[in-house]
This record gives sequence, structure tokens and C-alpha cells, in this order.
Amino acid sequence: MAQARISAKASEGAQQQPQQQQQQQQSGGQLRGRFYRSTSMADRSSRLLENLDQLELRVEAFRDAASAMEQEKEILLEMIHNIQNSQDMRHISEGEREELNLTANRLMGRTLTVEVSVETIRNAQQQESLLHATKMIDEIVNKLLDDLEDAKMRLMSLYGACTSDVPAGPIDQKFQSVVIGCAIEDQKKIKRRLETLLRNLENSEKSITLLEHQKSSVRQSCNSKQD
Repeated sequence: MAQARISAKASEGAQQQPQQQQQQQQSGGQLRGRFYRSTSMADRSSRLLENLDQLELRVEAFRDAASAMEQEKEILLEMIHNIQNSQDMRHISEGEREELNLTANRLMGRTLTVEVSVETIRNAQQQESLLHATKMIDEIVNKLLDDLEDAKMRLMSLYGACTSDVPAGPIDQKFQSVVIGCAIEDQKKIKRRLETLLRNLENSEKSITLLEHQKSSVRQSCNSKQD
């Protein structure tokens, strides 16, 4: 009796073994299938990420090129304006000056037809810092005619706060802390604006000095004739 039961269990175990092997094979196949699908998804994700990385480089290059065009427009307008207000323009005939001014106005008009704008992404703090820095510069510019020399010194102290070079004079520490709070692109624009203002002031001083020299020469000539 006992022998019959042992034989029955042995027979049952022999029948279950192929079934278990078949189930393990099926389970292994499903695992391998999931693994292959996961690898395929990872490959796709990697390719997409690589494409986005390449596009990011192109986007930054595009923004840099647009910023360079913005600067070129500012430089062109400044150069045309300087020619129109140069001392050389005052020492030519009226007809020649009129013709040159017409050409300069035409060039300025064509330059202004080019619209280039690169928007800077700012958070609330950066926006507030930009407004504060702009206000500080505007306050000095509005007082240029009152005291040219003082305005120049104050603008130089602001510029010294924006440059990494060793400044020639004092630095406006308050302005420096404000500029640090601005976005990087805004910091560059603030520095460019101060550079332009200082160049214009220098040109104005040269014009004034030259004009005073010419007046002095005329007075000396008149005195010599009277003697």
C-alpha cells in the first residue's frame, strides 16, 4: 500500500517537472521581452536628448548672433551721429555740409529699419535690480548739462563697478551691488551703455576744447592786427 503511494507521488512529480520547466521558460521569455523593450526606450531617449543638446547649442549661437546685431546697430547709429556733429562738418561749405547730412540721414534711416530684439529672461529680483540700475544712470545723465565734469566722474565710478579690470578711479559700491543682482545679459548691456556715454562725453570735451582753442586763436589774431 505504502509502496503504491510512493510510486504514485513519483509519477506525479515526474509529470509536474516538465510543466514547471515550461512555465520558467515562458516567464524568462517575458522578462527578456521587457528587457529588450526597456533597452529600446533608453536608446530612443538618448537620441532625443542628444538632439536637444545640439539644438540648445544652436539656440545659444542664434541668440549670440542676434545680440551682436543689436550691438552693431548701436555702433552704426553712434558713428553716424558723431560724423554729423563732428568739427570737420563745421569747417566745410554749407552746400557740402547739406549734402553730407542728407547722406548721413539716409544711412541712419536705413539702419533704423532693421529691428533686432533679444529678450532677456528675468526673475522678479533681476527685474527690480535692472530698473534700479537704469534709474541710477538716468539720474546722472539728466544732470549732464548742469556739471559735465562731475557727471563724467560719477559715470566712471559706475563703469568701474561693471568691469573686472582694475579701475582708474573710485568704484560706486552701491551700484556694483545692484548690477550683481541683474541678469548676465543685462549686466553686459549696462556696461555697454556706460561705455557709450563716456565716449560721447569724451568727444564732447574734445569738441569744446577745440572750439575754445579756435576762439583763442581768433582773439590773438585780432589783437595782433590791432597792434
